Amino acid sequence: MKYLFFSWLAVFVGSWVVYVEYSSYTELCRGHECKNSICDKFQKGVIDGSACNSLCEKDTLYLGKCLSAKPSNQAKVGDQANLADLVTLVLGVADSNKDGQISLSEAHSAWALLQLNEFLLSIVLQEREHTPRLLGFCGDLYVMEKVPYVPLYGVSLPWMVELWIPASLRRSIDQWAAPSWPRKAKIAIGLFELVEDLFHGTFGSFLMCDVSAAGFGYTERHDIKVVDARRIVPEAAFQEVMRERRCEEDSDCMYGRDCLTSCDLTKHRCTTEATQPNLAKVCSTLKDYILYGAPLDIKDELEKQLYACIALKGASEQMEMEHSLILNNLKTLLWKKISHTKDS
Repeated sequence: MKYLFFSWLAVFVGSWVVYVEYSSYTELCRGHECKNSICDKFQKGVIDGSACNSLCEKDTLYLGKCLSAKPSNQAKVGDQANLADLVTLVLGVADSNKDGQISLSEAHSAWALLQLNEFLLSIVLQEREHTPRLLGFCGDLYVMEKVPYVPLYGVSLPWMVELWIPASLRRSIDQWAAPSWPRKAKIAIGLFELVEDLFHGTFGSFLMCDVSAAGFGYTERHDIKVVDARRIVPEAAFQEVMRERRCEEDSDCMYGRDCLTSCDLTKHRCTTEATQPNLAKVCSTLKDYILYGAPLDIKDELEKQLYACIALKGASEQMEMEHSLILNNLKTLLWKKISHTKDS
């Protein structure tokens, strides 16, 4: 009787979880309704963009699998360095028909897109190889180049399967499914180069506030690509948000999954300096990935450099110098080992 009860309870709970997930998924992932809404605005002349004809008239662009069921994906842009250059880039993208003028409908679309943090980042890094190419847009819908291998390592499993897999077995599956070590090294170098681009770049600094493997992928040539940039935020915007946040302890000052500041108990407000720089978080994510299968002649030194990297603190007076030194050491160590191989 006891086993029957627990079996029934498991079936009931499982069915309820499936129902809740499916309900939220179908409610938020209604592709045909999104398309109808966008195309209605396009046909009325409210919005415009390079992908509107393909989506609304030629039917050569369609909305397939829903990759996110989260309703709030917007982030504040904040202040940027070299604002004039950024404006020039945005206007170049907004001019979808390349006639040298920005129509009202194109302006509406560009403004809606700039509320999306990942779109802003794709513009800022469009000359680099770390973000998928922007293929077109229509209103606040934009089309990006497909990244064939996601996540960064391991395999993507249905969430119901994930619930029942022990962490140790999950790590084994991830390592088994990962590319060869020289190819992992090339992917890691790409991630370090992304950190360089985001740290005091042309348009200011950005903070990586979710450095999980699911946010990154790679191409057939094993070049790193950012596939989810919603939590890569301008430092100025991050600081503005944290400055207004009330707190009782440090854990109240968490932004996203990986950006933490400290709580000023005299004011009960969060401080604005992140406790860890981007590089430390990237090294933490890469540690097991890149050490597994590493050549024996560099494994000890690689492990030493990774732990020194993880120990970096954001508020340290010498952080920038230490940051550059460790970053260069890691890139050099990996590159020397793979530069003579076909995987480089």
